[in-house]
Amino acid sequence: MLKILIAEDDRELRRLFAHVLLKNGYTVKEVGNGKDALDALDAEYFDLIISDIMMPKVDGYELVRLLREAGNTTPVLMITAKDAFDDMRQGFVSGTDDYMVKPINVNEMVLRVQALLRRAQMINERKQTIGGTVLECDTFTVTADGASTVLPQKEFMLLYKLTSYPGRIFTRQQLMDDIWGYDSDSDTHTVDVHIGRLRDRFKENRDFKIVTMRGVGYKVVKL
Repeated sequence: MLKILIAEDDRELRRLFAHVLLKNGYTVKEVGNGKDALDALDAEYFDLIISDIMMPKVDGYELVRLLREAGNTTPVLMITAKDAFDDMRQGFVSGTDDYMVKPINVNEMVLRVQALLRRAQMINERKQTIGGTVLECDTFTVTADGASTVLPQKEFMLLYKLTSYPGRIFTRQQLMDDIWGYDSDSDTHTVDVHIGRLRDRFKENRDFKIVTMRGVGYKVVKL
C-alpha cells in the first residue's frame, strides 16, 4: 500500500487530508513541522510527501531543498496559502513537483496525488520491454532490431506509458495529466501530435503498434 507523509502545522487541515487519503486507499503519517518530516523520512520510506510552506522549525521550501540536496527524489505536493507567482516559483525551484493554493478542493488533491505517483512509478522502473523492443528511461532510448533511437522526453514518456500497459485504453486527458502534468497549459491536441510522431518513428516496428480508439484515446497492442 502506498504511503504518504503529510507535513502541515494546521491540525484540522492535516486531519482532513489524512481522512481523505485514507478513504482513497493510502497509508498516511502526519507530522506538524518540517523537522519532524525530516525525522520521519530518515526512519521510513514514503511514496509521496504533502507539505505546507509556512511551518515551524523547518519550512516547506527548506524541507524540499534539503531532500533534493540529499538525493531524495520522493514526489512533493506543496500546499500553501501563498498564491503569488514568486512564491510558486520558489517552490518549484526548491524541487517541488506540484503546487496547490489554499483553500483547496480535496478531490483535486487526490487527483494530483495519483498523477504524481504514476509519474514517479514510470521513472523508478527505469526500463520497459515489449517483445524485442526495449525502452530505457535513463537515456530516453528505444532499441529495436539492433538499432537505437533517442526520443524527446515527452515522446519517450508517452510511449513508455502506453507500452507499460498493452491493450489498455488511455484517454487523452489521462495522458496529458500523467506526462505533461495536471497544471499544463497545453490542450489534448498535443497528445495527438506526439502520437503522430511516434507512429512515424516506429511504423516498421514488429513488436507493437499504437491504435486510436476513436473519440476516446489510444492504446498500444502487441504484434
